[in-house]
Amino acid sequence: MDENLRKAALDYHLSPQPGKLRIEPTKRMVNQRDLALAYSPGVAAPCEEIARDPDKAADYTARGNLVAVISNGTAVLGLGAIGALASKPVMEGKAVLFKKFADIDVFDIEVDTTDADRFVDAVSLLEPTFGGINLEDIKAPECFAIEAALRERMNIPVFHDDQHGTAIVVAAAVRNALVLQGKSLGEAKLVTSGAGAAALACVDLLVSMGLPAENVTLTDKDGVIHAGREGMLPNMARYARQTDARTLPEVLPGANVFLGLSAPGVLKPEWLPLLADKPLIFALANPEPEILPDIARASRPDAIIATGRSDFPNQVNNVLCFPYIFRGALDVGATTINEEMKVAAAEAIASLARLPAHESVAQAYGGRKLAFGPEYIIPTPFDPRLIAEIAPAVAKAAMDSGVARRPLDLEVYRRSLAQKNTRSAQLMMPVFEAARGSQTRIAYGEGEDERVLRAVQDVLDDGIARPVIVARRRILERRLPELGLRFELDRDVEVIDPETDHAIIEPLVEAYRNVAGRKGVPAPEIVRHIYRRPTVTAAMLLRTGQVDAALVGGNSEYWGQMEYVLRIIDRAPGAQRVYALSGLILDAGALFITDTHMVPEPTPEQIAEMTLLASREIRHFGLEPRVALLSHSNFGASHSPSARKMRAALAMLREKAPDLAVDGEMHADAALSQPLRERLVPDTRFEGPANLLVMPNLDAANITLTALGASSSSPTVGPMLMGLSRPIHVMTPSMTSRSVLNMTTIAVSEAMNRDRAKWT
Repeated sequence: MDENLRKAALDYHLSPQPGKLRIEPTKRMVNQRDLALAYSPGVAAPCEEIARDPDKAADYTARGNLVAVISNGTAVLGLGAIGALASKPVMEGKAVLFKKFADIDVFDIEVDTTDADRFVDAVSLLEPTFGGINLEDIKAPECFAIEAALRERMNIPVFHDDQHGTAIVVAAAVRNALVLQGKSLGEAKLVTSGAGAAALACVDLLVSMGLPAENVTLTDKDGVIHAGREGMLPNMARYARQTDARTLPEVLPGANVFLGLSAPGVLKPEWLPLLADKPLIFALANPEPEILPDIARASRPDAIIATGRSDFPNQVNNVLCFPYIFRGALDVGATTINEEMKVAAAEAIASLARLPAHESVAQAYGGRKLAFGPEYIIPTPFDPRLIAEIAPAVAKAAMDSGVARRPLDLEVYRRSLAQKNTRSAQLMMPVFEAARGSQTRIAYGEGEDERVLRAVQDVLDDGIARPVIVARRRILERRLPELGLRFELDRDVEVIDPETDHAIIEPLVEAYRNVAGRKGVPAPEIVRHIYRRPTVTAAMLLRTGQVDAALVGGNSEYWGQMEYVLRIIDRAPGAQRVYALSGLILDAGALFITDTHMVPEPTPEQIAEMTLLASREIRHFGLEPRVALLSHSNFGASHSPSARKMRAALAMLREKAPDLAVDGEMHADAALSQPLRERLVPDTRFEGPANLLVMPNLDAANITLTALGASSSSPTVGPMLMGLSRPIHVMTPSMTSRSVLNMTTIAVSEAMNRDRAKWT
C-alpha cells in the first residue's frame, strides 16, 4: 500500500481509542437491585435453568448471537504467516463486519500455535461460550484437517470462511454469469489456477450445484493436477485427470470458466484466445489478480470478468456471505453449516443480483448505475436486502436438512430481518402491515425522479398501492431500463403525461381555474401550472377524486410546494391550521416532534390542536403517545410568554382529552427521563420517556429535528402533514427512496382510514 493509505490505516486503528471493538452491556446497571439481578444472587436463577436444559443458554445468555472469529495467523491476507498476535487487527475487522452487516456479536480469538492438534483442542473446549465458530486465515493443508476435526467434535456451526465464504460468492457469480452467457452449469468446462483451500472449496460447491466433476481441471504452481501426480490430498485427488497436459495453457482450450485463486500475472493475455466463446474469467488473487480486467478485456471483449478488488466491477467479496449464513444458522440453532445451507446462500445471492439495484447501493458507489449484466453479476456488500434474502434461505435449508434445533416461521423471520435491517422499518412495520394488499391509488408528482421510481418498484413488490405517475413518458421509457426497474408502464402503473394526455389534463385545468382563480393565481398562469408544475397536477388529481392520496415535492424548496398544496387541498373540517409531524428512529426508540415545518408561532389553541392530531397519527404506528409540552421552563418555573402558552395548551388538552398521557411545560431532559420528572413533580402523568415532543415554535422544532438527525445519523419519517381534508404530503429535498416508500405507506394508511370513516 502507498504511504498515505498506510498512515491513514494506522491512525484509523489508533484513534479515538485503540482497536475496532469494545464490549457494552445490554442491561441497565444503575442501582443495587440491578446489581442483584445481574450478578449475585439473581444470576443463580438462569444458571439453574441452563443446568437443567442446555438449550436455555440461547434464552438467558448472549451465546445464541455470539460467534468466535479464530485464527493462528498462519495465512493472513497476503501477508502470510505473520503469527497470531499480528493477525488480531484482521480478526477485529472481521468482527466489525459481522456486527455491521448482521448484528452478530463476536469475540476475536488468536491462538498461538501452529500445531493443528493443539489448535483443535483449544478451540473445541470453547463450545460452551459460542453459538458458532468462524475459522480465519489458517494455511492449507492444515485448515482442512482443523475444520474437519472441529466439525466432528463440536455441535455448533464451524465455518472456514476462506474456503466456504469464497466458494459461496464464486458460485453465485458463476451461476449468474452463465445465465448471461446462455449456458448451464452442467455444460460448463472449468480450469483453475490454484488448488488450495479456497479453490477446492469453490470447485466442490459448484460440483454439488451441477458442474460435472469430469469437466474440472485443477492446476497449481507445479502444473496440472493429473492422475499420476503423487502426494495429493483426497479432495484434490478427486479431480485428478488422465491427461498428458502439464501446464496451464495446455488445458485452457475450450474452457468456459477460468477460476484463478493463485498469484499475480499467472494468466497471460496471449492465452486468452484459447478460451471458449464468452468466457468467464475469475481473477481473484489479491491485491494483484491473475490478469487485470482492462488487459483481459482488450483481448477478449466478450468475457465476463470478476476480481477480488473493490476498484473493479464484480468484486468477489466474502462479506456478501459469512454474516448472513451465520445469521440464519444461529437463529435456527443449527448444529452445523452443511452443503444444503451453502447452496441456498449461493442461490439467494445470485437471485438478488438479478433484482434492480437498491438506491442505497448507488449512493455507496458514487451514483454508479448498477443493473444485472456483465459488470453486475453479484450484489454489492452494501445492498441492505442481503440479510433478508440470504439468512432465511439458509435457515430454511437448515430446517429442511434436519440440522435446525429451533425451527422458525420463515415469513415472520424474513420480515423481522427486514425490520432489523432498516431502523425506519421498526416504526413503519405496523403501517406496512395495514397497507399491504391495498388498492389505494396514489399519485406521485415527481414521477421522473430516480428516488420516486425506485420507491414505486418497492410499492408494487410489497402490494401497497396502485401508483399513478405524473411524468413524461419519453423520459420514463429511457430511465426504467437504465435503473434496472421491472415494472411496466400502463400495466403496473398509470402514467399521466402532460405532453400527451390532454384528455386527462384539460379537465384539470378547468377544475384548477375554479379553485385558484380567486386565490391569487393570474389567469395566464393557470394552464402553465397544470402542465409545468407536477405538484399542482398531482394535487388536482387528488382533489378531483381520480386518486386517493398524493406525494409531491422533493426537488425544490419545501414551502414553495406547500403553497400549491394549500391552495388546492382544503383543511379538514374544524382544523385551524395545517401542521407537520416528523419522526426520528433513535437507538432508544421512536421520537416524534411537532410542528417541524408549518406554523412559526402557534397559539395555545393551535398547540393543543397539533398535539391531538399528532397523537392520533402516532397511534397509527402501533404506539401509545406519551406527550411532553416543551419549554425553557420546568413546571411553572417561568412566567415568560412561551411558558404561559404551553401551560395554557396543557389545560386545554386536559379538558379535551383527559385520558391522553400528556404533561408540561418541561425541559427536554425531563421529557426523556422519568426519574428526573419524578424529582420535579410528584404526579407526573406518563411513565418512561416521552415519544412526542411538542415545541413552542417552529424554530425549536425544526432545529431539534435536524440536530438530532445529524448527530445520531438517525433515519427520519416525515414530515407528515396534519389537518388537511385529504392525504397528501410534501417531500423534502433530502428524501431517499426509502423515505418515499415510508410516506407512501403513511398516505395509503390515511386514505384507508378516511374511507373507513365514511362508513362508520
